[in-house]
Amino acid sequence: MVRTKKPPEVRSNELIDCAERLFFQHGYENTTVNDVIQAANVSKGAFYHYFVSKEALLEAVATRLAQRNLEALQPLIGDPSLDAVGQLNALFAGSRRMKLEMASQLKNTFNALFKPENVALYHRIDEALLAVSIPLVAEILRRGHAEGTLDAPDPEAAASMLLQLRVSVARVMHKALQRYEAGDLEGAAAMLDGWMRTYGTAIERFLKLPDGSIEATEPRFSRAFLEA
Repeated sequence: MVRTKKPPEVRSNELIDCAERLFFQHGYENTTVNDVIQAANVSKGAFYHYFVSKEALLEAVATRLAQRNLEALQPLIGDPSLDAVGQLNALFAGSRRMKLEMASQLKNTFNALFKPENVALYHRIDEALLAVSIPLVAEILRRGHAEGTLDAPDPEAAASMLLQLRVSVARVMHKALQRYEAGDLEGAAAMLDGWMRTYGTAIERFLKLPDGSIEATEPRFSRAFLEA
């Protein structure tokens, strides 16, 4: 098969594109380096020129997904009129909007990520999301602590703890989707609503904020997401 010579950045991105598609379609554990090589139409030598192993390719896929998430969320906190609590709520509002806009894609993603053969993929994406998100949230918490609007004397540690809770929302959303697909819309929506409200309360307690300060969810969001 004829192979076209392409710039290194283009070829590297194509390998990541192919890997992302194959990992989600067939599972990380079920996808081999040869599968990626064939899908990308490159030689084995070319593959190993860019990635020393399948694990390195997994890291590249996870990092790209995390960067997409960060790029989508960063503009949401750019309003100079917002204080730190307002910025946190802007992140929550933007995240809800993105979930509704991308509901179909997210549902497919959850179904793929929580397959047993994708355990490594799920955890690597989790780690990548934390790596790019902690500095952003820590900066918000640092500002809020300086303003006196919230309590976060160690912003990096606080951001890490809050985001460790946040990333678990994917598991809850997946369970809610399974319940919805089994015919229990009310139970699924109540499960997701309850978890999000509790998460908002946990943030308020952790940062010593008044009740109702954090808008982690809104009425009918869970139902709208499940039915989208």
